[in-house]
This record gives sequence, C-alpha cells and structure tokens, in this order.
Amino acid sequence: MSVLPLVFTSGWASGINAYAVVLLFGVFGATGLTDEVPESLQRTDVLVAAGVLFLCEAVADKIPYVDSIWDSVHTVIRPIAGAVVGALLAGQNGSLPELAAGAVGGSTALLSHFVKAGTRMAVNTTPEPFSNVALSLAEDLGVAAVVTFALFHPLAAAIIAAVLLALGLVILVFLAQRIRRFLRRRSQRREERQLADAEARARARPQSGDGSEHF
Repeated sequence: MSVLPLVFTSGWASGINAYAVVLLFGVFGATGLTDEVPESLQRTDVLVAAGVLFLCEAVADKIPYVDSIWDSVHTVIRPIAGAVVGALLAGQNGSLPELAAGAVGGSTALLSHFVKAGTRMAVNTTPEPFSNVALSLAEDLGVAAVVTFALFHPLAAAIIAAVLLALGLVILVFLAQRIRRFLRRRSQRREERQLADAEARARARPQSGDGSEHF
C-alpha cells in the first residue's frame, strides 16, 4: 500500500503538534512496533529533543495568549516538520517520491496549523482559561490517537484526519468574525496604552505660564 495516507495523517498531526508526531513515531519505531518509521526518527538525540520540546509545548499551549504567540512562532516550524516527516516516511517506504511526500505533508500541516492557530485566537477572547486547557488536552489526545491508529490502519486514519481537517476549516470560517473582533480589541488596547503614556509624559513636563514660575 502507498505511504500517502500515512504522510497525509502525519502532516495533519504535525500542524497541531509536530513534536508529538516525531516523538510518537520515534518511540513506536524504536520499540519495534512498526517498520514504517525511518531510523533517523528513532535516534536517541532526536527522541530527547522531541520530548523536551513536547513538554515545552504542553505547557505553553495551555496558557491564554502565550499559546497564540507559540503558534505564531511555529507557523514555519510545523509545515517544515510535516514536510520532513513526510519525506522520511516516503524514503523508508519507497512507494512515493520524497518530494511529493514532502509537499503533501507540508501543505497539510500548514492547513491544520491555521485551523489550530485561528481556533486558539478565538478561544482567547473568552475571559476564563479553562477552555484553553480543555482544547489543548483534546488536541494532544487526538494527535496521539490518530497517529497511533495511522501506523496500523493508515487509510482509515487518513480519512479521519481529512474529516477533522475539513471540519476545522468550516469552524474557522465561522470563527473568523470573532477573530477579527479580537484583533480589533487588541489594536484598540494598544492605542489606548500609547495615548495614556503620552498623557503621562505631558503631565510630567514643567508647566509653562504658571504664576508660581514668575518672579
């Protein structure tokens, strides 16, 4: 069977949590549960780095606004990770050109990243932090479940990933108005802070024309 379903699923998962994908693939390959994982992902240094970065993301991803900053930084990292993992899987399997696999993995990761980042921006407009934690846990568990399932049932997992990606894009369209309001309020707060700073500086200057300054 072509490795394309596994590449597509890994790309979708990389757009949500690239470090979890690398860590899961590496662990499954190192423990001998599957032969689909290339040896480069099973290296000890790769597993340690992925584990540390996964823990960092697990914390940052559950803090309001910090998660959006983290997502902004990973706009480039996640698609690249999806492309690299896809190319490595294709190289291991040999049924799909590595360049094509990289394009599929990277583009799918970019789409799912936009869904994740956009959803988080909308969630950050809520005053309570619990929705961030719940959504982050759901993403982590979802990625773990789908990636694990993909290693043993790649086609079925790819269908699930495609449905989740399409559903996420539809939800993102509905949340677009809320995201725009969030950005507009943030811009207004920035302008208010700048205005307050300007007024404070103006009050701190010596007042000319005050009778106390005349001799």
